[in-house]
Amino acid sequence: MICNVLSIAGSDPSGGAGIQADLKTFAARGVYGMAALTALTAQNTQGVTGVQAVPPDFVAQQIAAVFADVRVDAVKIGMIANAGIAQAVADVLVAHRDIPIVLDPVMIAKGGAPLLAPDAVEVLCRRLLPLATLVTPNLPEAAALLGEEPADDRDGMAAQASRLLARGPKAVLVKGGHLDEGDSPDVLVTTRGVRWFEGARIATANTHGTGCTLSSALAAELAKGADVGTATETAKDYLLGAIAAAADLSVGSGHGPVQHFHHLWKD
Repeated sequence: MICNVLSIAGSDPSGGAGIQADLKTFAARGVYGMAALTALTAQNTQGVTGVQAVPPDFVAQQIAAVFADVRVDAVKIGMIANAGIAQAVADVLVAHRDIPIVLDPVMIAKGGAPLLAPDAVEVLCRRLLPLATLVTPNLPEAAALLGEEPADDRDGMAAQASRLLARGPKAVLVKGGHLDEGDSPDVLVTTRGVRWFEGARIATANTHGTGCTLSSALAAELAKGADVGTATETAKDYLLGAIAAAADLSVGSGHGPVQHFHHLWKD
């Protein structure tokens, strides 16, 4: 049986991040993708030039319409834009805590543009974190959620992940791509302990949408029934392959997208 996964996120018209990246990832990982839009953005590989948020009631209506008709095996939450949308998403999903929910706290675009209003951080922490099966912040996002300075070593990463776990999610994956190291380690913290996932740091500018892609791959694997550790290992391997093959694409002149279909598209 093919699993169904719903993404709740913003749109990227250049196709590298947001809903577009999520749907590509779902297809690549063998699940049926669905999407509820939270915001429209004007962006490309060089940055974000505009954001139009969808009215919170209509975001909730989109999500409710999917659940009213389709079996949903997992949910991925990406860009939520503002506090009203965060509240609306939480209000709908609170009745569906029995399915895996992956929360990617999209706060800052690759080019530096803010994607989450400050007042939404409090709502995200209070309402959405406790609903999450897995939260996937990078170092600046983990620090922002905690009101701390970003971790600059592995001990700091693990400590911040543990403090985020205490706020209600079942698991926290803090991504170490911002560390000043030769590799790119991620740390997974659950009530069972701490597990590190090592990864080579690939020299490339084509990293647009990596967070969206990883969280969507995680949601796909959880939908299929994988445990959090196995899902993380599979999703991270998939993302590394997508980054390594990004040079096969010719998209834009800034931070280009990863190659979501690297294992499917051949010469």
